[in-house]
Amino acid sequence: EFPTWVTAVAITRDGKFIMEKQYRHALGLTMMEIPGGCVDDTDTGLEFAISRELKEETGYEFDKFEYMGKTSANPSTHNNWMHMYLATGGVKTVHQELDDNEDIEVHLLTIDEIKRLLKDNLIYQSMHATALFYALQKMGELKF
Repeated sequence: EFPTWVTAVAITRDGKFIMEKQYRHALGLTMMEIPGGCVDDTDTGLEFAISRELKEETGYEFDKFEYMGKTSANPSTHNNWMHMYLATGGVKTVHQELDDNEDIEVHLLTIDEIKRLLKDNLIYQSMHATALFYALQKMGELKF
C-alpha cells in the first residue's frame, strides 16, 4: 500500500521546464525527474498538494494548473495512483524547504533539452516520462 502521489511538468513564465536531479538509492543512480510527492492528510485536494510540493522542492509558485490524468506505477503491486499536472507561469518566490532525507538540485531546461532527454531514454522514472509525454501532447509539441 502506498499513498496517493502527485507530480507536475512545471514550466516557468519564460518557458523553462523545472527538472530535479537527485540520487535514487534503489538503482544507485542520480537522475533527472519532474517535481512531485505524496498527498498529505492535511492537503485540501490534489492541486493543493502539487502546489505545496512544487513550492517546497523548487521554490516556485505557478499561475495555472491543468490536470492531465492519472497513472499507476504498477497495478499488480501498487494500490495507488499518481496524478499528473501541467503547471505553468512559474516564478521563484522562496528557497527550497526540503525534508531531511531530500537532496534535490533544481535545473531549468529548454523544451529541446527535454525532448532530447526523452528521445535518448534518459528519464528513467517511467511515470515522469509519461507525464512529460502527456504535457508535450497538451502543448501541441507531440502529435499522435
